[in-house]
Amino acid sequence: MNKKRVLFLMLAGVLLHGVVLAQNIRVAAAANLQSVITVLQKDFKQRTGIVIEPIVGSSGKLVAQISNGAPFDIFLSADMSFPETLFKNGFAEKKPVVYAAGSLIICSSQNIGFTNWERLLLSARVKKIAIANPAIAPYGKAATELLQQKGILDDVQSKVVYGESISQVNTYITTGVVDLGFTTQSLIKETGSKTKLYYQAIDPKQYEPILQGLVLLKHGANNPNAEKFYQYILSPAAKRIFTAYGYRLP
Repeated sequence: MNKKRVLFLMLAGVLLHGVVLAQNIRVAAAANLQSVITVLQKDFKQRTGIVIEPIVGSSGKLVAQISNGAPFDIFLSADMSFPETLFKNGFAEKKPVVYAAGSLIICSSQNIGFTNWERLLLSARVKKIAIANPAIAPYGKAATELLQQKGILDDVQSKVVYGESISQVNTYITTGVVDLGFTTQSLIKETGSKTKLYYQAIDPKQYEPILQGLVLLKHGANNPNAEKFYQYILSPAAKRIFTAYGYRLP
């Protein structure tokens, strides 16, 4: 094989590798999307052939990583305030938009009854209540505001076990580490028949709407595939998936 052919093949390999890398999209996804992002990832790849790499964590921690230079292209937050902060501080290419509204539930691995869940929380039967850290997890913030509005936060504070993210809360609930917890309705779809769970949806009028924000980050501004995924999240196809996992549409 002559030197020119070797050089050509090496150059073609480099270019092909660059194309493959360009196709990949790094998506920072809030912890409440842990299961649904996998379904979205698969559906998007089937439609476009483009691969996304999801990085899942609490919204607050993801924002800290982005602010410190993490090379994410898209951010799917569990609220609007975190992506709005990123846009204000120059880390986002576009203003954030709402892609879904979360549904808060009270949930347990035990059939303890939720007819009067406020009284249940105050009873001796419930010793541990899981809530995501309200400082960095919007679902934890919503749960805390709900308990404050009900006038029982101080009374149950000693029972509260804080999770770093809603994913950790879900682990506490499904493994029975806690008696019950406040989480996202998508957990019910996620566990399916694997784990028997008992839950009750909280009336959305009893807490501030959990409007979840989507933003295209500066790192993804020059990646056309990032723009494609951004548009996909707002498409009817993605909305059908969000609805199937218990999210409400904006």
